[in-house]
Order: sequence, then structure tokens, then C-alpha cells
Amino acid sequence: MSSCRRARIAALPLFCIAVPALAQEAQDEPSILVVGQKDAPISIDPRGLSVSLGEAQFAGVNAQNVEDLMKYAPDFFVRKRYAGDSNGVPGFRGTHSMQSARTLVMVDGFVVSNFLGNSFAFAPKWGVVGPGEVEQFDIVYGPYSARYSGNSMGGIVNITTRSPEKTEAFATVQGLAEPYDQYGTHATYWGWSGEAGLGWRQKDGPWSARLSGRHFRNDGQPMSWYGLTPATGTPGTVVTGAIVDTGQAIPNSPGRPTSPIFAAQSPARTTQDQAKLRIGYDGTSGITGEALLAWWHNVDAQYAPDCYLRDAAGNKVCEGRVTTLGQSWTASGARWSRTVRDEFLVGGKVAVPVAPEVTAKLNVSTYQIARSDGFTSASWTAGANNGAGTLARQGPTGWYTAELSIDGRTGAFELAGGASANLYQTDQINYTLPVWRGDGGRAFSTRTHGKTRLLAGWAEGRLRADALVFTLGARLESWRAFDGGLGRLGTGGTPVTNRYAARGNTAFDPKFSVEWHGQTTSVQLSLAEATRFPTVGELFQGSLNGDGSFNPNSFDPNLRPERSRDANLLVAHDFGGLKLTGSAFWQRVEDTIFAFTGFNQNGITTSSFKNIDTTRQVGLELIAEARDVGVAGLDIDANAAWIDSKTVRNDSAPAAEGVQFPRIPRWRLNANIRYEISPRVLASIGMRYATRPNTDLFGTQRGDTFGYTSELFALDAKVNWKMTDNFRLSAGVDNITNNKAWVYHPYPQRSVLVEAGWTL
Repeated sequence: MSSCRRARIAALPLFCIAVPALAQEAQDEPSILVVGQKDAPISIDPRGLSVSLGEAQFAGVNAQNVEDLMKYAPDFFVRKRYAGDSNGVPGFRGTHSMQSARTLVMVDGFVVSNFLGNSFAFAPKWGVVGPGEVEQFDIVYGPYSARYSGNSMGGIVNITTRSPEKTEAFATVQGLAEPYDQYGTHATYWGWSGEAGLGWRQKDGPWSARLSGRHFRNDGQPMSWYGLTPATGTPGTVVTGAIVDTGQAIPNSPGRPTSPIFAAQSPARTTQDQAKLRIGYDGTSGITGEALLAWWHNVDAQYAPDCYLRDAAGNKVCEGRVTTLGQSWTASGARWSRTVRDEFLVGGKVAVPVAPEVTAKLNVSTYQIARSDGFTSASWTAGANNGAGTLARQGPTGWYTAELSIDGRTGAFELAGGASANLYQTDQINYTLPVWRGDGGRAFSTRTHGKTRLLAGWAEGRLRADALVFTLGARLESWRAFDGGLGRLGTGGTPVTNRYAARGNTAFDPKFSVEWHGQTTSVQLSLAEATRFPTVGELFQGSLNGDGSFNPNSFDPNLRPERSRDANLLVAHDFGGLKLTGSAFWQRVEDTIFAFTGFNQNGITTSSFKNIDTTRQVGLELIAEARDVGVAGLDIDANAAWIDSKTVRNDSAPAAEGVQFPRIPRWRLNANIRYEISPRVLASIGMRYATRPNTDLFGTQRGDTFGYTSELFALDAKVNWKMTDNFRLSAGVDNITNNKAWVYHPYPQRSVLVEAGWTL
């Protein structure tokens, strides 16, 4: 631990002693919140830029899935490529859409963030919630509260589901359509969902319960395309249909030449089933409690790669040696696949008054991936003819979390503290299969496994002194990674495991905030440090050599945690019908963990997770909330953000220094306009825009086609008609102008959603 960190630890008790001496009687002052939800308290500690979204905002959104409800939030997005996408990583400000471990996501306070890795494949488990059961979405930008781990370095999201106020019921049916046109693929993809729930609250009693479920079925557009590989030697079958996209060529980048496209990946046939039981207790003694059980079943089937090549007789050609465009090529990669997952969330929490103005809280939960089987064919022919393939099987995989906290207050001084723990574990075995569609005759190939655990203690003190509010806190964390290994076949076909050495580390992160609240103006300055420790996937992702031996250069056993310093200044002014909030933020991260090509710990060039010495981001945000603009019932939520996110120092790859960090746009704008045409009819228009960012760490890959991260512009519209007090109809279109945008993979083109909803 550095001397400056030791000094900060020593100074903390002095502050806690000094603060009560300044205490004065003061009225509670609201924190600075933007975008709605003025009547419901925010569910997470609102330090820094904080947003709370409720029914007023949801009414103007075409919500195919629950994460859509946040699509117009300030300086925020979710990498959602199609309806039902299970790889929807949220991004805050200058947080890359592949940095999934920098976002803490919860459902009713229970963690659904997948900190088993740090990439698009480790998105939060949005699927355990349906859009029809959400009461509010709360978003906090940055790690400014000591209550939360360093995984809040990007931000925090909590989804609050509805608590029954009486005996009630709801049902919603949706229909989806997306006409799609790209390269040689011309099709319309369809989907639908049905969601329903029952709620009950005990009359003159403390108990409540809600049972809900959803079935979702959708075909998403192809996510990738396959290119021909140059070949020499004997000419192949003469074919037509290959498509050359000149936009894919990158000057002075031989690693990314133009390659003729010969097939599209199969559309993702997604089927999801979800069921949830929530039980609540709200006793007259002040004791409250909640239990949640959720089940999510997900099937992703890709059975129909769209092959563009045709031979002289008009027959489809999907692989092998071919001749076209004046030379010979090899067509390969268009495989078939099917992934089946069953996952569970189980959580319980209780709050108990232990003294006047003192409450103790306990929150425990587990998220378990009970089954995750990924079947993939060895080739297109094997897929079509039930030939050989592979199976990636996970288990046991999941996480456990627990937190105990105490909140107390005396006069103008509040003190809170607590302890928390989590354990993340993964175990995946890869098999070879004689028939790819089932696990019969499977043979062991490789295995990866590992665990991380985090123990933490935290404390925060808050002083309310007239119009000023001071908050000081700190978080102490102890991290350990262990039981890591990479298995392979040894001599005689016996599995052999190479073990990783266990590792440990600690962190001390102070937090400070000061707020001033006037009649119509509020100002808040928040400062923080945060530490984000490596995930299981970042640490234990080594590989084997061609002879099956462990490759010590394929991973970095000395991977260091990310450590950030953050600052956020907020100024908000309420003009009456218009509220403006300005935000300026700064973040500097030492040892950013990122997957790129560079030198590893042995000075050997590899492509894997490595530490970037220093990155930093600065930015400005302006958020406007306008109500009854010109006419009654016309509301506008609009926001604009400017972000400058750069690599400052990277000794492993100096060419990245001074370059805008990948996938971070310079400008991001979101807006939603809602107009109440009549008490029963609401029309809305939404807009999402982001400038074109770099695709890679070095700024050499920039484009507006497949394989790049492009400019994004989407104009959306929706009409909601409340036909009776209990029945409504809505229809909407996303991406009205059919803008083609990319996040390496394609974003949706023009999509239509129709919905009918009933409540009791």
C-alpha cells in the first residue's frame, strides 16, 4: 500500500470526529436527480449524475426487452443488436461496450451483473425481468458511493419491479417485425412475446406476493458475415454471388484487407421463458423483507446460414474451394449452432429497526447458471448432415453475494457502514462430438475453471448543515483469485490440468461529496477513487500450444487491478417548466484491463487481456427536462454529451497513446418528446445519435460497415391509446429512417412493434 493511501486511511477517523462538531439542525434536501421520478425515492445512493426513470418515461419507449426502457437516458446506451440479444452490455460515458465488468446491475437490489468475465459475452442478466413488471429504472454514473464495489467504476443500474398495492393482474402481448436488407440477405424477421402476472396484498396485513412470467420468441437479423480466403493451387468450383464491400478495406492495414463475402451467419432464433415469484413483508413494527425467485430459460438456435454462392446449375455452395472474381478462394466458417441455458436468481433481504433512527439490513442472493450447453458443428456440411462438432458445457457456474449494513441518524448527522462478500466461480469443459446436435459419444477436449472472491468493509458519514450536505466515506476491499486451471488431454488420453497460482490484493478507496441546495439551484461536487479487480475470465483465459502443452505466454499472471480517480461537478437549475442540469466529469484509470495485441509479461507479442498503463476521460453533459412546452401535455427530455476518452500511456503498445479510446463516440445525443393528444392518447418521438468512434485501440480502423463501430442515428416513434381504464393498444417504429449502423455487428434496421396490454 502506497504512503499516500496510508495517509488517507489515517485521516478518515479525524474527519469522522470533526464532522459532528459542525452539525446543525437542517431539513432533508433532495439529491440532484434528472429525468423524472420526482415522487418515488431513488433506490441507489445518488452521488454524481443520477437518473431515475418511471412510468412517464416508459410510456414513450418501444420496449421489446427490459433494457430498452433506458434507451434515451443521458450519455448512456446498451449494446443491443436485436430483440432478445443476451449480449447487451451497457456503456456509461467513456466506458467501452466490451468493458462489462465496469457496470454494477441489480434487480430489486440483487446482483445480476456477470463478473465472470469482461466482454460482450458477460452482459448483465436482463432476461430475468420483463418490461411489463418494471416500476422504475435508477442509474448512477460513476463510483462515488462507498456502498458499492469498484465494479461501479462505470456506473450502477437498479431495476425495481412492481410491488402489489392490492389484488391485481396484468397481461401484455407484443408482435415484432424487422424487414432486413444487407449484402445478399433480404428477409423479414418476426417475433412475439406474451407476459402476464398476478399480484396480491394482504388486507390489514404485512404480506404481499407477485407471480409473473414471460414467453419471448424472435428471429434476429444475421450478426456476422463470412469472407472468402485466398487460395492457391487447383481451381475450385466456378461460382457467382460473392459480394465485395470496399468499405471494409483499411489503408495501410494488411491485417484487414477486403475479402469477398460469401455467406451470412444464421439468424438467431431466440426463445426465452421467464418466471418470477416475489414475496414481500412490511410489518407495523418497521421490519420489512423481500424474497425473490426467478428462472430464465434461453435457447439460441442458428440453423440456417445464408450462403450467397451459386454454381453453374444454380445450386447453393457454402464451403470448399471455389473460383470467382478471377481467382481461387476457400469458403469456410459458416457453421450451425444451438445454445441452451437455464439460469436461476434467488435472493432475500430484510431490514430491522434496532434502535430509534437506526436500521440494520441484510441482503443475500445467488445467481446460478444451472445449464449452459453450446453445440456447434465442425463445418456447414457437418451442420446440415448431423456430422461432427463441439460442445462447450458450463457448470457449476454462477455467483453468491451478501451484504450486512447499518444506517443511523442523530440530528443532522447520518452514519452508515457495512460489510459485503461475493464469490464468482466458473467451470467450462469443451468436448468433441461425433454428432453435433447432442452430447452422445462426447470426448473430453479442454477445461477452464477458476474462482474469485471479494470481501469488503465500508463506512460513510453525512452531515446536513443548512443548505449544505457533506458526505465522506471509504471502502476497504480484500480480493483473491484461486482454483484456476486449464485442462487438456495428456499422455494416454488422460485429462491433465495446469494450475494457476492463487493471487490476492487489497484496496482502500475514499469518497467525498459536497452539495448545496438553494431554492431553484443545486450544486454537487463528488470525488472518488475506485478499484476494479480482474475477473475469472480475464485471469484464467490462457491457451494451449499446438502439442497440447500449456502456453505460459498466453495469459498474464501479473494482471493488475484497475484503479481510477474520479470527479464530477453537477449544477442544476429549475426554471419552473424547464430544468437544466450541467455535468462535468473526469476519470483517470491506472492499469486499465483491455484485450489488445501487445507485449505480455515476458516481452512476447500476444493478443489477450493486458494492462494499459493510463487512460483518462473528460466530458461535459447537458440535460434538459421540459414540461408542458407551449401547450399542456407536451414534455421533452433531451440530453447531449461530449466525451474525450484517450489512452495516455501504454508501454505495451505505444502506438495507442494519444488516441481516442475505441467505441467511445465524441458526441452522444438522446431525446424523447411525448405529447398527450388527449387524456387517453399519447404520441412520442425518440432520437438516439452517436458520432463515429474508433473501432480499435490505435485509431486505424474506422468505417461504417460490417466489422466497424459506426455512427448511429435512430429516429423512433410510438402511439399509445388507452382505450379503457384497463385496456390499451400501442404501435411503434424504431429507426424510422432505416439507418444502417454497426457495433462490429449490425444494429437493427427499421423495426415495428405492436402491443396490447390489460390490467385489473
